[in-house]
Amino acid sequence: MNPLRGIALKIASVCVFMAMASLIKSVSDTVPPGQAVFFRSICALPVIVVWLLWRHELRTGLKTQNPMGHIWRGLIGTMAMGLGFAGLGLLPLPEVTAIGYAAPLLVVIFAAMFLGEEVRAFRLSIVALGLVGVLIVLSPRLQVGVGSADTRETLGAVVVLMGAICAALAQVFVRKLVRTEGTAAIVFWFSVTASTLSLLTLPWGWVMPGPAEIAMLVLAGLFGGLGQILLTSSYRNADASLIAPFEYTSMLLALGVGYLVFDEVPTWPMMGGAAIIVLAGILIIWRERQLGMERARQRKAMTPQG
Repeated sequence: MNPLRGIALKIASVCVFMAMASLIKSVSDTVPPGQAVFFRSICALPVIVVWLLWRHELRTGLKTQNPMGHIWRGLIGTMAMGLGFAGLGLLPLPEVTAIGYAAPLLVVIFAAMFLGEEVRAFRLSIVALGLVGVLIVLSPRLQVGVGSADTRETLGAVVVLMGAICAALAQVFVRKLVRTEGTAAIVFWFSVTASTLSLLTLPWGWVMPGPAEIAMLVLAGLFGGLGQILLTSSYRNADASLIAPFEYTSMLLALGVGYLVFDEVPTWPMMGGAAIIVLAGILIIWRERQLGMERARQRKAMTPQG
């Protein structure tokens, strides 16, 4: 365990994923989301395979005890990715990032519903606080009447929120998979499944990208694979509760990239709502850490002393 290295790897993964999102957004006006998912997934595979070979884990990555679990996770995860990519073409990058923060909040609810995890009033109240923040971010895009958002913005808000819901469900599937599957298998088979499923969108208007667009799509896929490796490696070096809050550095990056690259000026509702969502996320992480320490003390107390 090397906490500082874990934090550095986590921040690096956030930066790489933000670069990937920026590349996808750059081609979103011409390349359909399903086609972008294909490039993101298929171009990530070589990076993941080389990484598994280097770690002598390729055999582990190919071995699975729960193939249907990977298929279901792949289906939901691919939907989340496709909806997220579609949202990048409809809304500013900071707003997509802020709404995406709803996913870890929703995981708490879905884990209680589908995994039977106990959720007490404290965590539920924090989730409710975070969802209020999400509503604040969404509110300008869902207004009707005079001065209301246009159809494109409203569609974008709905699409990104649906993507966050799918991402939360995908995390629940991952929690079930880790009971029997290794990290290498989960990473590898998701890329395979997403590459395959994205081909189903081919009849809905795939295009022939130009050289610059192809370069950005391939680079996005390579960044996606690299980001996954950096993220996985960060959790090998530090506790999840320590490095998870650094996920929110993505908001600073989104604000900077959105303003400098895409000429997107953040609004006050987006900033205020994002602050509330980040606060709720950090409180949940802190609560999970407290509960983990409590469980560790209970296990230690129950261990026979020799």
